[in-house]
Amino acid sequence: MSQYFYLHPDNPQARLIKQASQIIHSGGIVAVPTDSCYALVCHLDDKDAVQRLRRIREVDEKHHLTLLCRDLSEIANYAKVDNRQYRLLKAATPGPYTFILEATKEVPRRLSHPSRKTIGLRVPEHKIIHALLSELGQPLLGATLILPNQELPLTEPEEIRDCLENQIDLIIDGGACSLEPTTVVDLTGEEALLLRLGRGDVSIFGL
Repeated sequence: MSQYFYLHPDNPQARLIKQASQIIHSGGIVAVPTDSCYALVCHLDDKDAVQRLRRIREVDEKHHLTLLCRDLSEIANYAKVDNRQYRLLKAATPGPYTFILEATKEVPRRLSHPSRKTIGLRVPEHKIIHALLSELGQPLLGATLILPNQELPLTEPEEIRDCLENQIDLIIDGGACSLEPTTVVDLTGEEALLLRLGRGDVSIFGL
């Protein structure tokens, strides 16, 4: 059965953030609020946790999981970013966007798209997830909390507990989130390509 933490959305309790970080380090999967909707996250380097997350979402290795990063400099460790891409990233982060970029060699092969060698990355604007990223000192691997055969994400922590308390290790209750997931933009080509319209405004990318 999963643990359940109530965290203040604007001033998350440091003690609970530390406990959540320890659960992630121990291979746990955590439901956490973001600036779009709730996400399932796990440790970047824990192969078993990543496989569990994919099983819960029922997605294969061709589905981009997302690296949640603290800032642009952290993105640059995991993705190849040219000047054009950097300007777009700087204009849109932090915010409710996921970017598809070419992965660097720092990214384990099992985390990038098997044929395209790309990775999804984002810099969320939410104090709970930022506090967790700071405590961990590295990105989290995550996916929007949309259950199999559902079109909309889960947004209420109590509903998440009802559905997933026997499958995940921790639910962080930071209040209700948006029903809209991130806007997903592929920046690997010469022009930005919209893959999913979500909460983020696409006019920044000329779309």
